[in-house]
Amino acid sequence: MSAQWPLLLLVLVAQTASGETLRGKVISVSDGDTLTLLVDRKQVKVRLTEIDAPELKQAFGSRARQSLGELCGHHTATVESSGKDKYGRVLGRVHCGGVDANAEQVHRGMAWVYDRYVTDRSLYALQNEARSGRLGLWADAAPMAPWTWRAHKKH
Repeated sequence: MSAQWPLLLLVLVAQTASGETLRGKVISVSDGDTLTLLVDRKQVKVRLTEIDAPELKQAFGSRARQSLGELCGHHTATVESSGKDKYGRVLGRVHCGGVDANAEQVHRGMAWVYDRYVTDRSLYALQNEARSGRLGLWADAAPMAPWTWRAHKKH
């Protein structure tokens, strides 16, 4: 049995490095980039990676939450996890009904590409489409990125 331990350890390290896939029912949507899944009878809070939706008290914040609810609410979601954030939320790319919710939120104008954390550069093309079509938050004369809004709010 001791010969199996190095193999098990190697598998666990490989899983951690490549992330894990979670699958569960979306039971709540907190805002435009955060939802909660029920996975094996446990609630798992998930933060959609690479995007940043307006805060709830910010312009389009409620609409962004509603949009994510339309995409994922009460559906089964698959999450490709890339770790956890400082609040303990699972970070990941979320698919609901075959739709990439992260990309769709940007495409609908319900979230910005989160410049600080983006790895999927194709999201910028979706953001540019939403901006040129004045969709969602881009209909605002002077849309403010959530990270800027949060920084202003601290002062």
